[in-house]
Amino acid sequence: MLRGLEIRDMLLIDRLELDFQPGLNVLTGETGAGKSILLDCLGFVLGWRGRADLVRAGAAQGEVTAVFDLEPDHPARAVLAEAGIEAEDDLILRRVNSSDGRKTAWVNDRRVSGEVLRQLSDVLVELHGQQDDRGLLNPRGHRALLDAFAGTDLAALRGHWHAVGRARRALGAAEADLAALKDEEDYLRHALDEFTKLAPEPGEEAELDSRRRLMQAGARIRDDIAKAMAALSHEGAEGALMDASRWLNGAADKAEGRLDQPIAALDRVLNELAEAQRGVEDCLDALVFDPRELEATEERLFAIRALARKHGVAPEGLDDVARDLAARVAALDTGAGHIGGLRQALAQAQGAYDDAARAVSETRKAAALRLDVAMAGELAPLKLERAVFVTDVSSGEAGPEGLDQVNFTVATNPGAPSGPLDRIASGGELSRFLLALKVCLTGGASGLTMIFDEIDRGVGGATADAVGRRLEAIAARGQVLVVTHSPQVAARGAHHWRVEKRQEAETTLSVVSRLGEAARIDEVARMLSGDRITDEARAAARALLSPQG
Repeated sequence: MLRGLEIRDMLLIDRLELDFQPGLNVLTGETGAGKSILLDCLGFVLGWRGRADLVRAGAAQGEVTAVFDLEPDHPARAVLAEAGIEAEDDLILRRVNSSDGRKTAWVNDRRVSGEVLRQLSDVLVELHGQQDDRGLLNPRGHRALLDAFAGTDLAALRGHWHAVGRARRALGAAEADLAALKDEEDYLRHALDEFTKLAPEPGEEAELDSRRRLMQAGARIRDDIAKAMAALSHEGAEGALMDASRWLNGAADKAEGRLDQPIAALDRVLNELAEAQRGVEDCLDALVFDPRELEATEERLFAIRALARKHGVAPEGLDDVARDLAARVAALDTGAGHIGGLRQALAQAQGAYDDAARAVSETRKAAALRLDVAMAGELAPLKLERAVFVTDVSSGEAGPEGLDQVNFTVATNPGAPSGPLDRIASGGELSRFLLALKVCLTGGASGLTMIFDEIDRGVGGATADAVGRRLEAIAARGQVLVVTHSPQVAARGAHHWRVEKRQEAETTLSVVSRLGEAARIDEVARMLSGDRITDEARAAARALLSPQG
């Protein structure tokens, strides 16, 4: 609900604070008094695109602040969350327009873009008037309006639609992948056959290379290693060291302990020598090979390296290439069955969507009949009893909301051609059609503040009274602001403001006054009789304002 509107230095307004209330709020005043300025200012703070020259002449900047009350489940809270703004029970929108045209906006003291304001506007305020192209006159929104009237739950249908999309994308991707694999099937099978025949093992290339180098070096170094083995043997160093150990151990008893450390060191040397002998002996054994083994080792090593070059990888990457080739060939072999399963899944998803869409279509068609009956009941009191309103539900392009296209059409007389509201109805008729639609479509309160801008233009008497009663009924479920020239509508208001122009020195300003009981009688009397308010006009005003009026 719009609780407050504060305007500073905008158009003909220097300072203005308005406290709006629940129920029907009416704004009246003579033509040109500035009622539209209030809507311009409200539209400005809500981010609507409108006139550019809003700053009052001589002012550096203009500013508008709007305060809304938010219920715990108000949809504006989701918009705030998406924008990263903490939601509170009070929602404060503030927008400044400098004289050079720059615009800056804040929501709860957080600077925001005009787009965030417009997103909030969509869930805070709904404007209806003879130039209404954002709401009931926009055919793109008729299906959603009918669904709201019917209470249609589209969650399951949307789920089926997305499931169809996923199944279709999966099938398309699988078909494209299989086609690509078929284009290179001969290569893939030949390449995998090469891998199968060679069967390289992980790490094999490095092992073969080491073995090959060792065998190549064996002939050159074996003689030197054999000589070293002889030098370390019993006939060489080992024998001499063992003789020295024996001689020292024989003399140790008479050396008073002076030989203990040398003997221990010599024992360690003998142990290390034995270890060296074993290592040299193992090396000699490894250098014993058959020349045919070298040839076989080189042949396999070169084959592995050639295969790695062919696939553009290091030898250690051949295992990954083999797995990839095997997987792609397996996909070729199982592709037809996989695609068959995906086609079956798509058919099942499409069938579920079609069933859900048909059920929603039936719900919409039944709701369309109920809406048409409800509209007929509303049009008669509005002096449109000969008009025929039809909610046309036709086949449209499939989508997440189903297969239907919905359009509100009207024929102003039986037998006359029907068409869109804004093309068939005249200005006064259009206002009443919009009001009747709004009455029928607001069975469940949406939490919006509804604004009706001179929606009663062109009607009077009993028809204007019917308009006022319906506005009053809508306002009973929330908040309605109506700009009106009709005394019958103004009399239905729970709260009444008068807009007028005042001349101060050389400046013309628009001012807004909240009317008490006496002032309200005079304002309704003025609307009845003109500038000269007579006693008869006041009496008629009292009659209109009385609870039985």
